[in-house]
Amino acid sequence: MADVAIITAASKGMGAGCARVLADAGYHVVLMARSASVHALATELGGVALQGDVTNPDDLQKLVDLAMDEYGRIDAVINNTGHPPKGELLDIPDEDWHFALDLILMSVVRLARLVTPIMLKQGNGAFVNITAFGAVEPNLGFPVSSAVRSSLSAFTKLYADRYAKDGIRMNSILPGFIETWDVGDETREQIPMNRAGTTVEIGQTALFLASSASGYITGQNILVDGGITHGL
Repeated sequence: MADVAIITAASKGMGAGCARVLADAGYHVVLMARSASVHALATELGGVALQGDVTNPDDLQKLVDLAMDEYGRIDAVINNTGHPPKGELLDIPDEDWHFALDLILMSVVRLARLVTPIMLKQGNGAFVNITAFGAVEPNLGFPVSSAVRSSLSAFTKLYADRYAKDGIRMNSILPGFIETWDVGDETREQIPMNRAGTTVEIGQTALFLASSASGYITGQNILVDGGITHGL
């Protein structure tokens, strides 16, 4: 039987790019997004979908139940989300910080709680978290994103260390500026490759990290940023 991948925030952008690449590689895809258009994409790709929100624990349970009811296994989870609020650092209200924690960090923690027992029974599995380069190079233009995504990187390493012996891996993709973002000339000039990345390039990286081709890679931040990150 083909491998099964859950992909969140999959109706457009990087999530949809991951869904298309994994489906083309033979995965059964189980998609979730807030938009009803996720159902049309799932039908196109021969998969199934749920309209739901990653910040809602009940929706995450329904998503896992859908995958198990339809296919009986989960081999990969691609954790993708939208973007948290921005603003002046000390003017950002508490509710925006708490929302970002639910959106970026707790959605991964909650899905890991639900899916890890399934992967333990299978003897293997892979999580791929799509985050952002601000996790390793914080940017005042994206203060909430930078802080919370750094926390996700720490969780990724902790989870990877805890479950490596069980054959379950977790890695994070840190995209730079991707084509679905409005990348202006000033930003493009800061990117050594002088262009935005594509959703297909993110999908191909997710496929690599979900597959046995990356079987000895876990707990890593993989920058897919065209060289814009300056740190080593």
